[in-house]
Amino acid sequence: MASPKTVVQEPKMSVLKSKDIAKPSLTNYYQVNIGGIPEVVKKHISKRYGVPSNWIREQAGLMCADATLPASSFATAEVKDNFHGVNQQFAHTRLYIDSDFTFYVDKNYQMIKVFEGWMDYISGNNIQGFEETDSRYYRRFNYPEGPTGYKCKSGFDITKFERDTTKTGSPMLTYQFFNAFPKSMSAIPVSYGPADTLKVTVSFAYDRYIIDQGRGVGEGSSNTQGETLVQSDIEASNARNLEILRQKNMGYAEEMANLRSGGTGDLGNTVGF
Repeated sequence: MASPKTVVQEPKMSVLKSKDIAKPSLTNYYQVNIGGIPEVVKKHISKRYGVPSNWIREQAGLMCADATLPASSFATAEVKDNFHGVNQQFAHTRLYIDSDFTFYVDKNYQMIKVFEGWMDYISGNNIQGFEETDSRYYRRFNYPEGPTGYKCKSGFDITKFERDTTKTGSPMLTYQFFNAFPKSMSAIPVSYGPADTLKVTVSFAYDRYIIDQGRGVGEGSSNTQGETLVQSDIEASNARNLEILRQKNMGYAEEMANLRSGGTGDLGNTVGF
């Protein structure tokens, strides 16, 4: 039986306006929430680098300049003997790809200190008390779950929304990471010449993620089992920061233009996304 022929039609604007293609999602509307860092890690960061725990909770997410929504892939096994001349593949493991987050660095370098301190705690310390400058110094890594672990069991997430997200029923996607921790920090280039904002990129590993399909700001949402997700950190952060992010989006672009043209705008407290 012959397959039907494909008919190419000229699109009409009156028709396209009613389709989803006329309402694309924009890349610069998102919010990152860095919560759930174990207390022992926050205490280490505060003691070693002097970064208050409330700074991490209230400002670290706002400093995120670029982010990647998480994704996954399958590891497969190849079977060649079921059908003659046909190779088949079957999925056996779901692989979660590391997610990269780029953060603005403030003038006090708190953002660098947070992740250096976090990774410093993961890699541990020697048990014989050698100073770091001692040639005999070594590291003994901490266990993921002991005494209280170094992974974010929950509370670390990224929410993708649109400019009309304050409207009732406006869709949002919140990717919730489980057991996330910083896997690597990229080298931070500095150079003479035109000034630019210093940034640090951190790659996070995690066990898995789930997608919470919320609607509107502050409304409850459900997972695939219909159970209400407890998102106190997300809701509090939305209520406090969402409007700030929206207002500063344009302000940051103007500040960067002023900086590149030779001005001395104060970027220390400016956040853009």
